[in-house]
Amino acid sequence: MPDSLFSVDPIEAIDFLRRKLNVPTRHWTDVWQEAHDMAFMVAGAATDDLVADFHDAIVKAIAEGQTLDQFREAFDRIVAAHGWSYHGSRGWRSKIIFQTNLRTATAAGRWEQIARLKDRRPYLRYVAVMDERTRPLHAAWHNTVLAVDDPWWDTHFPPNGWNCRCTVQALNERDLRRYGLKVSEEAPPSPLVTKVVKGRGLVTVPQGIDPGFAYHPGREGLAARPGGA
Repeated sequence: MPDSLFSVDPIEAIDFLRRKLNVPTRHWTDVWQEAHDMAFMVAGAATDDLVADFHDAIVKAIAEGQTLDQFREAFDRIVAAHGWSYHGSRGWRSKIIFQTNLRTATAAGRWEQIARLKDRRPYLRYVAVMDERTRPLHAAWHNTVLAVDDPWWDTHFPPNGWNCRCTVQALNERDLRRYGLKVSEEAPPSPLVTKVVKGRGLVTVPQGIDPGFAYHPGREGLAARPGGA
């Protein structure tokens, strides 16, 4: 997968990011699941100016189709300007900030398009990257086709974890025939597991979903807007 996630201007994803309010935090769990639709945060970025600089850098990265290496240049400048002491290595931390924000923004922008066209494309197909890095359950969900409004998407609309590369594809009946797909008879089983998350205690999520990712990116934000779906 290329370091840059976009080849054309992803206007809905850019707007999604721009609408977010800056929220200083101490821990990644301070903003949880659906709250990310409204809040921009970087874990441990505890001042308004630091969060604002990262917000601007992420918006610029997605608007210009920057690569991870290009974003890292901005990351280094911001860290130096604020004297920010962060956890983890430079490579790991910059990658997490870049990929998590861009992938959730992509998902939110995609959802806005899907919601707008769901009368014409009423089905969603789960699409996993089928390689050795793909989580086994995510690979098992590949080619699951369900109605746009099926409740399974409430918790399984990707990304479904740190570094998850899964996406969805909106389809209509003609698309199903062309791809040789059928609407799934039922959603894949979603047994719940309980995990201990520092800062939040016990958290229950569907198996295969990382804590903090069991939500539908973009839906709460779109619903909160005038005329939103």
